[in-house]
Amino acid sequence: MFSLKDMLRRFADTYNKSPNSNLGKLIGILHGELAALDDTFTHIREWRSIDNAQGTTLDRIGTNVVQPRGAATDEVYRVLLKSKIARNLSKTDINTIITVLAIALDCDYSDIKIQEKYSDPLEPEPAAINLIRVPVRRLNEVGMSPLQFARIIQKTVAAGVRVAQIELAGTFALSSQYAVLETSPLGLGNPEMTTGGELGEVYVPGNDYPLPI
Repeated sequence: MFSLKDMLRRFADTYNKSPNSNLGKLIGILHGELAALDDTFTHIREWRSIDNAQGTTLDRIGTNVVQPRGAATDEVYRVLLKSKIARNLSKTDINTIITVLAIALDCDYSDIKIQEKYSDPLEPEPAAINLIRVPVRRLNEVGMSPLQFARIIQKTVAAGVRVAQIELAGTFALSSQYAVLETSPLGLGNPEMTTGGELGEVYVPGNDYPLPI
């Protein structure tokens, strides 16, 4: 965006190009309106991104990809939109499912691990999977429960494949040395809660609301 000084510089030297002159004040009003218009266009351009858009702008994106909002907040709705776009391109294999979930939660592929239950030594099942690792912190940040997340996974897998179990393990671990307190990212936290591991997720059915997945 050009400045007021740049606009005044375009006039001939016969004019008083001081910002405090009548001409300068008039051009200053025009510059302010153009600056506001430029800010609006910048805002529109930025809100084309799902990560930046809010409110009804997200709803319009949802209309384009046929993903209603329901009672979801903007944070949860962004996950629904990303997962729906990725699901539209999904081939339903394990690697694609991991890709869909990683895109939806904006995390690394290595943060998600899926195990097919046909090889489970205790309870084998031919058409089921276990999601045994999920970024719990990311779920907490968007305010999505394990059951809501499970519904996204169920919509991503092939028809007839069941999501049998979701293990939301935290990072907490006991000390590796006897009688030694460890305050690493895996151990107990300090009073300020700036270090220490995370406990696993606990699902409470009464706190859920249905998502239009």
